[in-house]
Amino acid sequence: MLTIYLLRHGQTAWNADNNRYCGRTDIPLTETGIRQAETVREQLAGIDFTGVYSSPLQRAHITAKLASGSKVITDERLIEADFGNWENKTKEEFISERPELWHSWIKDPATAKAGGTGESGMDVVLRVDNFFKELRSTYTSGNFLVVAHNGVNRLYMAYKLGMPLCNYRQLVQNNSSVTQFTLDEKGVFTLEYLNSKIR
Repeated sequence: MLTIYLLRHGQTAWNADNNRYCGRTDIPLTETGIRQAETVREQLAGIDFTGVYSSPLQRAHITAKLASGSKVITDERLIEADFGNWENKTKEEFISERPELWHSWIKDPATAKAGGTGESGMDVVLRVDNFFKELRSTYTSGNFLVVAHNGVNRLYMAYKLGMPLCNYRQLVQNNSSVTQFTLDEKGVFTLEYLNSKIR
C-alpha cells in the first residue's frame, strides 16, 4: 500500500489577488507561501519519504523542497490545468466576458474545455491518474510526498472518490495544507484526511 501526502503549493501573488486563475504561468511563492511550506516541513518531520514528486512549476517545486528537505523529482503530469483564456483572470472577470464558458465548465468539467481553449477535467484526471498508476507499478509500499495544484488535486480526488467531476469544487485544499490518502494494490483510493494540519 502506498501512503500519499498530497499538498497544494504555498501561496502565490495570484492566490492572494482574489484567487486569480494561474495554470501554466510559472510565478514564485510569496513570503507567506514560503512560510507555509516551512510550516508543513515541521508537520512532516519524522516521516520517511520513499519519494518526493512535484509539478515542474516553481511554486510546487519550491514548496516540495522546503516541505521535505529532500531531492524532488518533477513530473509534467502533475502540472496545473491549462485554463485557456481564463489564465491571469479572476472568476468575476472571465465570467463577465463569456459566461457561457463558465456555465459549461460547471455543468460538465469532464468534457468542457477550461476557458474555452484549455484542458477538460478528464484530460487532467487521466494524466494525474497515469502518474499514480506508474507510482503503484514501481513501488508496493512507502510514503510519498506529492506537491501539485488546486485544480489537478481536486479533480483527481473527486474522480477517485467516485464523485461526478462537476462536484470537484466541493473539495477544499488550502495552500500547503496536508491531504493524505492511500492507494492499495488494486488502486483503491482511501482518503485518510483532507486539508489538515497533522501537528
